[in-house]
Amino acid sequence: MEHIDGKNAAAQMNAILEHTPNGILLVNRETKIQFINPSFRTMFHCEGEELLGKTAAHFVHSDCFEQAVAAGGQLMVKETIPEHRLSYRVGLFPIEGEDLYCGIFIDTSDEEEAKKHLRELRAQTLERAQEVITRQMKTAQEIARLLGETTAETKVLLVKLMSLFEEEVEK
Repeated sequence: MEHIDGKNAAAQMNAILEHTPNGILLVNRETKIQFINPSFRTMFHCEGEELLGKTAAHFVHSDCFEQAVAAGGQLMVKETIPEHRLSYRVGLFPIEGEDLYCGIFIDTSDEEEAKKHLRELRAQTLERAQEVITRQMKTAQEIARLLGETTAETKVLLVKLMSLFEEEVEK
């Protein structure tokens, strides 16, 4: 990784952390929050709360940081928090040379909502297709019944006519 001078790089990194749409959280080995960016606060609905020093799991509603620390490495997790109407994907990794873990949270709520809508649409379409098939079967059965009745009536009539003609022929 290439760097510009330290002072300039620090200012650039700070600007990135402050303005990224992704939530960023740094925790120590005990998963206590050490840094939080504005996007995380917005994403997890904790704008006015004091978070530094508190356990990350309380806010992310997951033990993902505990899992990453226990594994000692990188981890990708997908979670949903129904009460916040939030779905997210988080990449967790240790910060080299520090006793910290970083989580980058990506809001996937719109994606998950679109998937849910598509599932519902498919289910409704299947239900409607089943209704059409059922109605078609009933219609076909009714047509078959009517054809059967008229065929039987026609047969009775034709048999009577044939017997009349046979009587005429025999006389």
